[in-house]
Amino acid sequence: MRDETGAIVAGIWGWTRGGCCEIRTLWVHERLRGHGYGQRLLRAAEQEAQRRDCRQVVLDTHSFQAPGFYQKHRYEIIGQIEGYPLGHTKYYLRKRLAPVL
Repeated sequence: MRDETGAIVAGIWGWTRGGCCEIRTLWVHERLRGHGYGQRLLRAAEQEAQRRDCRQVVLDTHSFQAPGFYQKHRYEIIGQIEGYPLGHTKYYLRKRLAPVL
């Protein structure tokens, strides 16, 4: 997403392969957070993954980032590493997708 000046203010990046979608980056500029942009980007990625016949979406995040955001959108924590980075936790999450009929 770009603002009126052309600056990038939000985006999502990842790929699909072997029936799985991996989201590597989802970012929304601080001034736009809390307005549903992240939710819309995530939903768009999930819909595209389903269109590509993916059965799950996987991603990772840290305790100082957004694990609660993903859990709110029905992602489950499937693994974690304590102390990565020191004083924080890295979480691995997954959301199973229903097949498109």
